[in-house]
Amino acid sequence: MKEEAYFKGKVVWVTGASSGIGEALAYRLDRAGSRLILSSNEPEPLEQVWRNCSNRSEHMVLPLDLGEWRNLKGKAAVVLERYDHVDILINNGGISHRDLAKNTLLDVDLKVMEVDYLGHVALTKAVLPSMLARKQGHIVVTSSVMGVMAAPWRSAYCAAKHALQGFFDGLRTEVWQDNIKITLVCPSAVRTNITVTALTGNGERYGKMDNVIASGISPDECAAAYLEAVRKEKREAFVGKGLPRYGVYLRRYLPALYFRLLKNAKVI
Repeated sequence: MKEEAYFKGKVVWVTGASSGIGEALAYRLDRAGSRLILSSNEPEPLEQVWRNCSNRSEHMVLPLDLGEWRNLKGKAAVVLERYDHVDILINNGGISHRDLAKNTLLDVDLKVMEVDYLGHVALTKAVLPSMLARKQGHIVVTSSVMGVMAAPWRSAYCAAKHALQGFFDGLRTEVWQDNIKITLVCPSAVRTNITVTALTGNGERYGKMDNVIASGISPDECAAAYLEAVRKEKREAFVGKGLPRYGVYLRRYLPALYFRLLKNAKVI
């Protein structure tokens, strides 16, 4: 199997590994023979994911909060002390937003930006020097179709994902000569709890699943396409199906139609 051959023996750090896409990635990478660092801000579910893996002795469980981005350099030091290097860093953890911008406290915008943008940037900057020293490494980022388009009730989330696209596209231009690969994966609808745990305007949980998310592909389907994009070292990959993915192409090639449709868009 191509996936197994490519990932076997590689040290792969996955954030957001306690559920959803990150959990599915962890299981596939475990079966492929990777040595995993599993991270998230939910220690108990994270421990359960580790227990579900076959090669537990090769893996490390390292809880962290991406929102506490000033502490991530220390987390990277712990990983590098054990494994010496990271072959693939998968920046996957995150949080979403569901509310009108006018009803959203600035603290909520800041929280989403810290978790979905600054956390990934800080962790990448903590790991990057070791990759540059080896002239080898692959940085992967879970962006979103909302990183290249937009929709109502997601302003903070869209802003953070757009920022990810800009930073990592820029970083790619700086490190390609050092043999550092960067892949941005942009899922559309995937059946995870991303909207259940999303923040509303006052910082409370949204608490329900969007209709589009409920009709999306499974996390495992997403993980399969995700890892294929990593294996092929793609610069950018769109994963999933349905209306959100089509919106990417409308935004790019028919922007007038795209914005006209958004005027009548409902919260979904």
